Amino acid sequence: MDFTLEEKHQALRTQIRSIFEDVLTDEILEAAHTTGTNHSPELAKALADAGILAQAMPGPGQDPVAMWMLSSEAEKFGAPIDAIGMMTMIAGVLDAVGTEHQKATAGADLLSGEKAVCFGLTEPGGGSDLPAITTRSRRDGDSWIINGAKMWTTMAHIAGWVFLLTKTEADGEHQGGFTVFILPMDTPGITVDPIWTMSTERSNATFYDDLRVGNEWVVGEPGQGWKVLSVMLGFERGMGNTGALTPLLRRFHDWAKESGALNDPLTREHMAQIAIDAQVAELLTQRTVWTAATGQPPGTEGSIAKVFATEAYQRHARWAQAAAGPQGLLGLGVDGAAAGGWIDYDVRHSTPQTLQGGTSEINRNNIAERHLKMPRAR
Repeated sequence: MDFTLEEKHQALRTQIRSIFEDVLTDEILEAAHTTGTNHSPELAKALADAGILAQAMPGPGQDPVAMWMLSSEAEKFGAPIDAIGMMTMIAGVLDAVGTEHQKATAGADLLSGEKAVCFGLTEPGGGSDLPAITTRSRRDGDSWIINGAKMWTTMAHIAGWVFLLTKTEADGEHQGGFTVFILPMDTPGITVDPIWTMSTERSNATFYDDLRVGNEWVVGEPGQGWKVLSVMLGFERGMGNTGALTPLLRRFHDWAKESGALNDPLTREHMAQIAIDAQVAELLTQRTVWTAATGQPPGTEGSIAKVFATEAYQRHARWAQAAAGPQGLLGLGVDGAAAGGWIDYDVRHSTPQTLQGGTSEINRNNIAERHLKMPRAR
């Protein structure tokens, strides 16, 4: 395993950092948190114009190091990149299994940074059990009619497209198959309702009422949507949600220096542990990238990286809040808040990180069964 970056990747890292430094302003960062929308159109456009979104798109023949590097550098800067990650992911799916029409419309929008995409996957009461979805799609001549509801459709309120998983019906009977659509969000019949989370982020519930859409929006083959979804899940290899310790440490250090808490040896010792865990998380993530770059099939590397990084983030964020005392309980924009409220933000933000992109429970089962060869726990 070789963690040495090639010259082209070192140049890419420098380019990405330069864009973040030029584009990200305090106003953009503040807007992302006050609105709960972790997206910056200005940043998406700058990355697209530099060709970085196209480089970071996953898929056959693509460079997984570029995908990881964009995510890693964004996390270190605290950049609002959630929507950008979704855009490159679905652009990669369309590039792999989409039609030329879908690539020229949705794919082009996503890689140009002009429009975002949301995931219409999870449903109310369904959680991670995607096979249990109840959103239905039914053929009607040359069209499809879709009815159902989705939960946690993050970015739906700003997205131009939705990547929608449905259960397929024929003649009123369940086929047992699934069909995936890529649909414009302005399609008549789509309703978006906000859901505000404890992490201050906005998600959404979306409703699909008698949508009538053409066959040109079916991704892959009708009834074969699970194969399409498998392509998407195959691109998720634990390269994201693992770099939050670096900005946490930076913010806490600045507060500790200003407040005088940095003079406490125990505070410095714990900060050193955060730095160590941040480095371990990065190395575990790089191992995931290395396996992808060498063409190895997905293993448990991504699960290992995510469990370690997200649980360390939770643990250290809560310590930072305790160390800051009452000031650490005050949120963004509140007078007297420790680190301007960012410590409270990190505590809130760290909580759902062990749920998003696969819960710790699911990842632990994956590690136990596939890596440690333990018997199934469910």
